[in-house]
Amino acid sequence: MAVVYEKPHALSDLELHYCPGCTHGIIHKLVAQAIDALGIEGKTIGVAPVGCAVMAYNYFNCDMAEAAHGRAPAMATGIKRSLPDRIVFTYQGDGDLASIGMAETVHAATRNENITVIFVNNAIYGMTGGQMAPTSLPGQVTQTSPYGRDVKTAGYPVRVSEMLSTLTGPEYIERVAVNNVKNIRNAKRAIEKAFRNQMEGKGFSLIEVISSCPTNWGLSPEEALKWVDEKMIPYYPLGVYKDRSASEAKEA
Repeated sequence: MAVVYEKPHALSDLELHYCPGCTHGIIHKLVAQAIDALGIEGKTIGVAPVGCAVMAYNYFNCDMAEAAHGRAPAMATGIKRSLPDRIVFTYQGDGDLASIGMAETVHAATRNENITVIFVNNAIYGMTGGQMAPTSLPGQVTQTSPYGRDVKTAGYPVRVSEMLSTLTGPEYIERVAVNNVKNIRNAKRAIEKAFRNQMEGKGFSLIEVISSCPTNWGLSPEEALKWVDEKMIPYYPLGVYKDRSASEAKEA
């Protein structure tokens, strides 16, 4: 019988610890598929965050390192500069990357470090119980905003892709989602492109992935995917926010 589908080799056989309906598993699969497609498992080093994906080192068959909270881009920078022939990626949530790790993210981007960043945005702190995150939507109810995020006191959500795209340094910034088949296919293409950019020495690539968190949103998995479509994507529009090589090719 012909094989129609099989697990990516770069993904381990361990059972994922994520909550039912969480889309971290889909994103892990897409990262692993990109590693397989490019044939780089033996030379790839991933950097795990602090957050729901803190145990990502258990799920990828490539070498992995664990960073302090928010410091994954700094660690990835050190690894890549020490071992320039390796393919280095970080896998980070919005609390890790857009809060405590914002400085590391911005400075790695502006230096155009030749690394790949996978940024999972589910608009909430997942691992610690559902507190308001830098990316929580206006009016969003969380454990620390029980009446909804009040922009007068908490400010507005950080749109990371838009912000980083204003910098001169980064090579490639794209926001994708994994809430339906079409978006998953596009996310797969974007993640593979980000890794390919690094292989070609083009510099810093960040893929922001809009993800769901049914448990902390207080929704069923089906309702959470619908919430992504109706609430998250309108506030965080999908698309390419910067592709320097493509822009230069058009100008030429």
